[in-house]
Amino acid sequence: MAIVCFSPEVLYQACALLTAGDVVAIPTETVYGLAADATNDKAVAKIYSVKQRPEFNPLIIHCHSAQQAKQYVAFDSRAEKLADILWPGPITFVLKRRADSPLSLLASSGLDTLAIRIPAHPVAQALIKAYSKPLAAPSANLSQTISPTSAIDVQASLGSRVPLIIDGGQTRVGVESTIIDLTEETPKILRPGGISVEQIQSIIGSVDVETGRGIKAPGMMARHYAPSVPMRLDAMTPENGELFLGFGDMESEYNLSLSGNLEEAAANLFRLMRLMDQPGIKAIAVAPIPRHGLGLAINDRLTRAATREG
Repeated sequence: MAIVCFSPEVLYQACALLTAGDVVAIPTETVYGLAADATNDKAVAKIYSVKQRPEFNPLIIHCHSAQQAKQYVAFDSRAEKLADILWPGPITFVLKRRADSPLSLLASSGLDTLAIRIPAHPVAQALIKAYSKPLAAPSANLSQTISPTSAIDVQASLGSRVPLIIDGGQTRVGVESTIIDLTEETPKILRPGGISVEQIQSIIGSVDVETGRGIKAPGMMARHYAPSVPMRLDAMTPENGELFLGFGDMESEYNLSLSGNLEEAAANLFRLMRLMDQPGIKAIAVAPIPRHGLGLAINDRLTRAATREG
């Protein structure tokens, strides 16, 4: 895909792609992001597919203002203080998800928390405002490669996988945003980044630093979001009393994708897991999922969900 400079025509094209459930590479002040509609499960699944991301770690949600962010997460006094001073800017808050939030469960990896920020780049701001919905936007590069700080970097990493790369110049900060968990009594820095610990402490006081753990429970634990009942994997048929989660053309109470499409299966995964976790159900059986492409991430998440805590 050719790199394009920002213009009204490019803004219209980007919004059209997002509406269609596609991805767009955009500049932010930290690194370039691979953006998709954060309310669209299939669009979010495409992010994982394009990045070849092996796990469904939560994605950072990008809004154009704190007012917009408050539609999706519950702010407390600490978030208010930090947002007043540091947003827009390179800091991400992990906050409790509102019960009525329309954001994709896949974007939050099935968790009841969301990672959210306001980018301080005019192109990102203009796109989010024009689209009027928040964007999920991890770094615009193949998984486990260096984060891109220019449009050329994105093209070198993702090439034709992305239909539109918007050139916003070299990024100003050049490292990812700081992530702070504000869901517990003591705030925790989960990832150092563009805002220093000292800056944060000067605003809200003492914070803990727990780097290396990623966003709030991002699949680092053996058991992540999981149903309250046992889950049996690679099942060809259900046993007595089990609900069956199928894949492909088979009889089942629920099906990740009747056509065997892994992007569709990824988009449906967390929604169906929650639907199946209902009173009176003793166990869940899950059909085999291919172990390639997004199937690797689906199997990773199912394995974590099936792991019983000791």
